[in-house]
Amino acid sequence: MSKSTETLEFKAEMNQLMDIIIHSLYSHKEVFLRELLSNAADALDKVRFQALTNSDLVADDAPLKIKLAIDKTNNTLTISDNGIGMSRTTIVDQLGTIAKSGTKEFLETLKASDEKDAPDLIGQFGVGFYASFMVADKVTVISRLAGETEAVKWTSEGRGQFTLEDTERSGRGTDIVLHLKEDESEWLQEWTLRSTVKKFSDYVEHAIVMDVEKETPAPEEGGEPIKTVTEEQLNSSKAIWLRSRGEVQDEEYKDFYKAISRDFGDPARWIHYQAEGTLEFNTLLFIPQNKPLDLFQGDDRNSSLHLYVNRVQIMDDCETLLPGWLRFVKGVVDSNDLPLNVSRELLQETRTLEKIRKVLIGRVLKTLGNMRDKSWDEYKTFWENFGAVIKEGVGTDFANRDKIRELLIFETSLTVAGEPTPLNKINENMSDEQDTLWYLVGETRAQLENSPYLEAFKDGSQEVLFLTEPIDEWMIQHLGEVEGKTLKAVDRGELPAADNEALAKTREAFKPFLEAMEGQLDAVKNIRLSSRLKKSAACLVADEGAMSSQMERMMQAMNPDAPAPSAERILELNPDHAAVTQLRSLYEANNDDARVGNCLRVLYDQALIAEGNQILDPADFAERINQLMVSALAK
Repeated sequence: MSKSTETLEFKAEMNQLMDIIIHSLYSHKEVFLRELLSNAADALDKVRFQALTNSDLVADDAPLKIKLAIDKTNNTLTISDNGIGMSRTTIVDQLGTIAKSGTKEFLETLKASDEKDAPDLIGQFGVGFYASFMVADKVTVISRLAGETEAVKWTSEGRGQFTLEDTERSGRGTDIVLHLKEDESEWLQEWTLRSTVKKFSDYVEHAIVMDVEKETPAPEEGGEPIKTVTEEQLNSSKAIWLRSRGEVQDEEYKDFYKAISRDFGDPARWIHYQAEGTLEFNTLLFIPQNKPLDLFQGDDRNSSLHLYVNRVQIMDDCETLLPGWLRFVKGVVDSNDLPLNVSRELLQETRTLEKIRKVLIGRVLKTLGNMRDKSWDEYKTFWENFGAVIKEGVGTDFANRDKIRELLIFETSLTVAGEPTPLNKINENMSDEQDTLWYLVGETRAQLENSPYLEAFKDGSQEVLFLTEPIDEWMIQHLGEVEGKTLKAVDRGELPAADNEALAKTREAFKPFLEAMEGQLDAVKNIRLSSRLKKSAACLVADEGAMSSQMERMMQAMNPDAPAPSAERILELNPDHAAVTQLRSLYEANNDDARVGNCLRVLYDQALIAEGNQILDPADFAERINQLMVSALAK
């Protein structure tokens, strides 16, 4: 066999990453073994799955397993599997660069994180293999792809380069040889390996084995003890989701969650369910406490559930099992009612899978509802992390919209800051006479509390929802009515006002003035008196159903090169504010007075500021203010 050797360099960002891993990520060092065992188990799952349709892959009848081998003479620890193996191209792709998330992004996140959280990033960004360099000063990988006759050898000391050369291996699979650092000899101890496997990988379905040396007494008195080496299995290898709930300890659930989620924190809740009858499947779902760093990154909105059929892993992330708005849920589903050789396309159309999906969604919704009702503080923390994802379901999952609505919580004009209220409770507390549920969109609660749009609601007779997340305005458009109450924005359309004789007289008196002012201000659709302002002189509003200024700013930020979206605004004036009444008097006394136009423009610019927008010409605004100050001070 011809042998070719080549030396390649890691990407520039990879050099930085390797330096950080080798010199900084020393806590939770055992993560390297967890990651390597997980990768080996994935390789075994892949070869078993492919063997369903490729008989050549089962020619070697050796049982699928992962083997740990200690070599104290050469100070090496080897992790071997007889899984799918890797080709030369695959090794370069997978070991010469970081997986999906990207090295550069990983480094930026690492710099922004607390040092104590750094190891948690390893699994989330697909850099588990490189954790090997925390304990090894050189790593050798020998791999032979299933169905191939040649193998490839990858070697690196984690210093910017790696070498590739052709080699031999007796069968398919991968050997990872860790040349341990001098101070990492603990990884040559049977007890250390046994306890680490038990802690992180006891659930792994495939056997994790190791040769163990034992002594038995000599058969004759005074003789030498007999030493024997036997291969022992270190993990139980019984899938945790197939065991009954009574058999599984809380710590086992937590350890399993950490292994499949790459999260060092405990889950908030877990759902262990075994369906029996016409539809049989086993599932173990986890609701995390901590928000993954990539929850809103990229276009991936698939669920994070592994699908097994008769204990054969079919998919890593089965998008059919859970909708995107529950993508934070981790776990496994194992069904006996699906064909082993089902294709991905057929899988998406399988009625059985759709029934499983319905059950899973119902179980998660029920669990979250129980958390809200029985562990309010815990639910608030959950909502801070995942509430924005749940809200996606309002507009994307019509079948479950009513149940999702029951999970929604909001801060309101009548709640204390940091103390949200369930939407259904807000509705229950409303009087029967109130047929409108009001809301206001903004960036922060403080901004909304001081908004002029809220002035008409300061008496506390009606509650206003505070919507401060980017998704809220999109979500609210899909929410529909809430128990017969219509949702309306307080900054759009006209607020209802008492139709009395005094109001009619005020409108009639202001009519000529307002018509004249419209002719002096082209920036607005029209000018009218306000029923929402009690303290401020002016505000800008949009028509009912139009886009809010907050949404306009978001869309502009998302696509700065596109024309800025803008709904025509209406300038509302407070007929009881001294600035408005004095401006009207000034106009009626002398409609050619230049101060009239200046004052009107200042009111408009103030309204722009109040709704969170920038003044188009700050210098002009300042000059108008200065002119008015000079005029006032000269008197």
